[in-house]
Amino acid sequence: MSGLLSEFMIRAALAGVGVALAAPWLGVFVVWRRMAYFGDAVGHAAVLGVALSLMIQLPVTLGVAAVAVTVALVIAALEHPRVGLGADALLGVMSHGALAFGLIAVSFLPGARLNLEAYLFGDILAVGWADVGVIWAGAAVIAAVIGWRWRGLLTATVNPDLAWSAGLNPDRDRRILTLALALLVALAIKVVGALLITALLVIPAAAARPLSRSPEMMLGVAMGIGVLSALAGLGLSYAADTPAGPSVVVVSVVCFVLGRAIGSLRTD
Repeated sequence: MSGLLSEFMIRAALAGVGVALAAPWLGVFVVWRRMAYFGDAVGHAAVLGVALSLMIQLPVTLGVAAVAVTVALVIAALEHPRVGLGADALLGVMSHGALAFGLIAVSFLPGARLNLEAYLFGDILAVGWADVGVIWAGAAVIAAVIGWRWRGLLTATVNPDLAWSAGLNPDRDRRILTLALALLVALAIKVVGALLITALLVIPAAAARPLSRSPEMMLGVAMGIGVLSALAGLGLSYAADTPAGPSVVVVSVVCFVLGRAIGSLRTD
């Protein structure tokens, strides 16, 4: 028990809870808008952001956020019908291309190859108090921005034409969602890593969907599942000596299975 209450575990728990509270604000829209592949592409771009940050000696969070925003905006621009490329194909190219460029760039950095696993799968046990502060500040920004645009985003998600007729701007709201997603990727890379960021976005929100009767309830349930996954995943990692980031995702998958099962019983 004393090990679970050690300082590094407390920092890890605070970092995990901070990301778990921030992710559902975006995760619910990722699920409703079927943007999982979009989140995957932005998450994979994080590796390229890490490499560029180390090359030019910038803070990793800043570099990851900059590259994630750039990739997201490029995807949004290329989704125009005149490009003539399907969205799934475009996202596949951007996702795997960004990851491949990032892995190659990291290979040219002396000593960085040893840390690659931490960036791919997270290293939540290594976060410091400064990281915790950045995560919670970023989570507060995400919650404030999405909360401010909540109704507009909901309307644009349900019916973009209705949003336009109501004087809203779905394109602007999509850009806001894109920027917030890039910020979340930058915050979450130390917690679950570039390859598992989309899981943190999608799984708690998807698990909450059959248990919820309103968008706000789905957001709240997803937050609860996210926090439970973070804390239980850390406990599993400590007890079974498993990687922390994947352990968090495994717990969230269990919650998803239970949520679907409970949801199916409700409908029977």
